[in-house]
Formats: sequence, structure tokens, C-alpha cells
Amino acid sequence: MGEDMSEGHEHNGHENVPSRQRRRFPEISSRAYEHPADRSALVALRKLSGFDTVFKALSGLLPERSLRLLFLSDSVRVSDQQFAHLNDMLRDACYILDLEKVPPMYVNQDPVPNAMCIGLDEPIIVVTTGLLELLDEEEMRAVVGHEVGHALSGHSVYRTILLFLTSLAVRVAWIPLGNIAIMAIVTALREWFRKSELSADRAGLLVGQDLTASMRGLMKLAGGHHLHEMNVDAFLKQADEYEAGGDLRDSVLKILNVLPRSHPFTTVRAAELKKWAESRDYQRIMDGHYPRRSEDKDTSVTDSFRESASHYATHVKSSKDPLMKLVTDIAGGAGDLGGRVRRGFGGFTSAPPKDEPRRDATDDTDSQGSGH
Repeated sequence: MGEDMSEGHEHNGHENVPSRQRRRFPEISSRAYEHPADRSALVALRKLSGFDTVFKALSGLLPERSLRLLFLSDSVRVSDQQFAHLNDMLRDACYILDLEKVPPMYVNQDPVPNAMCIGLDEPIIVVTTGLLELLDEEEMRAVVGHEVGHALSGHSVYRTILLFLTSLAVRVAWIPLGNIAIMAIVTALREWFRKSELSADRAGLLVGQDLTASMRGLMKLAGGHHLHEMNVDAFLKQADEYEAGGDLRDSVLKILNVLPRSHPFTTVRAAELKKWAESRDYQRIMDGHYPRRSEDKDTSVTDSFRESASHYATHVKSSKDPLMKLVTDIAGGAGDLGGRVRRGFGGFTSAPPKDEPRRDATDDTDSQGSGH
């Protein structure tokens, strides 16, 4: 069973909240909270042609020591003497998720709210001043748990390579960014990292054990300090409208919009986290029933593939997105797919097929008007 831990809070310039009980999870495996899409995207990334070569080359070029020296020289290292409240949160998060070695954490002067877990040999956590100024204590606790979740899952290595290829490589002339293979790797890394954020959000919830605080944090990342102007239910409704709204053109635009992003859209993250928090899987973890690290070596890769495939099949079937519905129709052998595609991209045909009633075309037009 998981263990309870009692905790109090000091002011430290942050919101003071009453002491409360938090459950800890001895020997918890990252498999307990990893999103199936995260695992399958990582498997796809590792299979990508040329990835191993780039991975090994960059691992040799980016010695761990240089990263640490960079942050030691131009950031503030969190400790008992500096940002003590963050140090307490970090130690608590590592205790709850049973991460034996507490990773070093740095605060970096940057007005853009952000946090990251990087490092090749050992993870380093970095949070920006913009994030510290935006979030209250319980919201920040979820973020620290999020980053510790990245560390426990071993995400920092791939995140570091992604950062190098996208941010630093523009200053290094010999890296052929125009090379199709490199761009394929960058695109695959971004796709994986967006999915890994869903896993880390779950880890943040396991650490903070306060869904409302996790939701508030995501809302603030989307809308800033003006929490009094926002509403969780309305915010989650945006995610539902985003998924269901529009026609096939909007589905394609959604894909194009998300490709250059490192993080999933905030509304989508909030909806995914709420769905997981209400699931039986989350309740089982909270009751102390979860996979242990000692069992990781016995885990079947085939089972992992099967679970990921099952997740995607369920997602496609239940999705309200017009493109996903079309995929379901194709898989199910639905007739008149040509007509469905033409109507989905409304405007390409002026009338529906003869065997379809006129009102379907009108309904499609209405749904287009509500699209983005």
C-alpha cells in the first residue's frame, strides 16, 4: 500500500495552506503514470532511421559537465539557502515518487513561464522566474512533480537532444538542419515530447494530489494571472469544442498548428488530466496498487505495444474530431466515403449525393461556421 505523509508549509512569500496528508508511492514504476501515447511515440522515435546515429553523436558532443557549468554560472541553484521553499517541494516530490537521487534544480531569469528537465547522464530541473511569479504554492508543487516525473521516466535525455537540434543547432554551422533525416528526427522528437507532457502531468498530480491546483496551473499557463476571470468548466469545454469543432479542413489545420509546438495545447492537457484523475487507474494507484520498478525487467514489450494500440483504437472510436470519424468509417468499410470527404471539405461540391438528404449538407455547413 502507499504511505501517508504529513506536511506543513511555511510562508516564504507564497500562499500558506494547511498541513495535509499526501500518499507516497514506494518503488513506483513510471509505467504507472505514463500515457500510452507517450510510450508508443517513443518506440516510434527509436525506430526512426538515423536516430541512433544522431543520438550517439550528440551524446558525445554534449558532456554533462558543460550543462551543469552553464546553469551554475548563469542561474541560481535551489538549496536550503536559496529558494528554500522550492527545495522543500523538490525533496517532497522525490520522496513521494521514491526517486532516490534528488536532481539539482536551478532558477533561471526568464519572464516566460517555463520548466524543463534536461541532462544526458543525470537529470537537471530548471524553472523560470516567470513561472515562479505566475503560480501559487500548490500549483508550483504540481509543476515540480511534473518535472520529477520526467526524471523518473528518463525523458531528460531526449529532451536535451530536442533542445540542441531546435534551439542550439542554428548556431552550429555543421549540423545540416535542412537535411530531411534530421528534420524527421526533430519532428518525431516533438511529437514524442508533446505526448510525454501528458505523462508528466499525471506525475504532477500524483505528487500534488490536488486536481484543482493542477487545473489552475494549466489555466494560468493559458490565460495568465487573471484566474478570477476564468472558470475550470468553461476551460475544459474549450477542449471539447477544439476536438469536435469544424470540418476536415480544421482537422488538418489542427495537425499543422501543433507540429512546431513542443507542448500540447493547454486545454487538451487539462482535459486529459481530468479524464485520468477520474479513472479507475488513478484510484488504484492512490490505493497503493501500481507497478513496481522491481517488475520493470519482466514487463513484456509486446504487452506495451498492445496497450498503446488499444489506447489509440479507443481514442479514434470515441473521438469527435471529423478526421478521426472519417478514419473510423474507413476502418469500418462505410460506403460513399468520397461523398463524405467532399462534404467534409465543404465548398468542393455544391450538392450532396442523391442518396443523402439535403439536411446533412446544411448540418455540415453549420458545423463549419463554428470552426476555428
